[in-house]
Amino acid sequence: MRGLAFTTNRLLCSLFRCKPLVKRCREVRSVLSVSFRIQAGASLLAVRPHDRSGWLLACHEHWQPTLGTRLCRHLGALRAIHQKGVNLTDVRMEDGQEFAQVGSSLDDAWQIRSSCESGRVVALQCSACGQRPAPGGRVVGGMDAAPGRWPWQVSIRHGSRHRCGGSVLAPRWIVTAAHCVRSYRRRSASGWTVHAGVTHGSAKQEAGVPVERVISHPLYNDNSMDYDIALMKLRVPLNFSDTIGALCLLPSHQDLLPGTPCWVSGWGYTRPDQAQLTETLKEALVPLISTQRCNSSCMYAGELTARMLCAGYQQGKIDACQGDSGGPLVCQDELAWRLVGIVSWGQGCAEPNRPGVYTNVAQLLPWIYHITEIY
Repeated sequence: MRGLAFTTNRLLCSLFRCKPLVKRCREVRSVLSVSFRIQAGASLLAVRPHDRSGWLLACHEHWQPTLGTRLCRHLGALRAIHQKGVNLTDVRMEDGQEFAQVGSSLDDAWQIRSSCESGRVVALQCSACGQRPAPGGRVVGGMDAAPGRWPWQVSIRHGSRHRCGGSVLAPRWIVTAAHCVRSYRRRSASGWTVHAGVTHGSAKQEAGVPVERVISHPLYNDNSMDYDIALMKLRVPLNFSDTIGALCLLPSHQDLLPGTPCWVSGWGYTRPDQAQLTETLKEALVPLISTQRCNSSCMYAGELTARMLCAGYQQGKIDACQGDSGGPLVCQDELAWRLVGIVSWGQGCAEPNRPGVYTNVAQLLPWIYHITEIY
């Protein structure tokens, strides 16, 4: 299995583009693009048009629960956990506070108003993700990771043996690589356990949580490694703490540039010539590589699909290797850590012109949302 190997006050903001309005009342101005944030404390939803410096509170009229779910996902969270209307009389506001009114969907233009007809504004809480309270450390060419450094990292085991890495998306949902579970596809989830909050591969301080269901992507191809993603639903939820937490997803509209620094972590081989898992969780910094470059004749010659991405170094030295398939490739933006890739495959370990290939999670978000809704 592919893994990691080496030779050496919460604020959520996002761009959302909206369609222009055909007609509106004269006293209302249409806004074609806005940023969002959820204010700390009261969790009030605020909107900022890109031609303004101030934040507007979102009016509750026309608000629907589906809008909250969509907005939380737009910000990178898996789901909305609480949303309601808050009376303006219960909100502390600055003089001259303005408001924004949404239409029947987030695709409609937001309108700027001087008041809310309902007398209420939107309070929205998204599932917590992407925060790590503990400071941290690096995998082949990597260093030991401090406890709590990557609170979403889990060890997926079958029986007592570590099989793959994985990432926490929610208290009962883990994402990993489909090739990790391919041999067990027709079997029950019996025997699978997830170990969270551990940095030592053999540590027994945290009992494993049994897996209730394993769902591989139906289009997964064992030859091309396309659609290499699977979800595990746990029998009981994880207890989040300083060392256990969820990872944010990457908003579907957000593109990361080649060279963006990201981190990969796991218990995989630390030397490609030494077939032994490391006892301590390792981490390494790897830059993203453009798909065009990775698909060039000097690298993978067109083997990458749209569901794959590359990260690593042209000269090798730091890469993914056997033992940590399914583990996370994460990047940080606006104080949140986001799942960008899943350790999938490569040719050799830390070889020149053979960077690690990862499942491109942004391309598979609709499937993730669908599965976590229906199960």
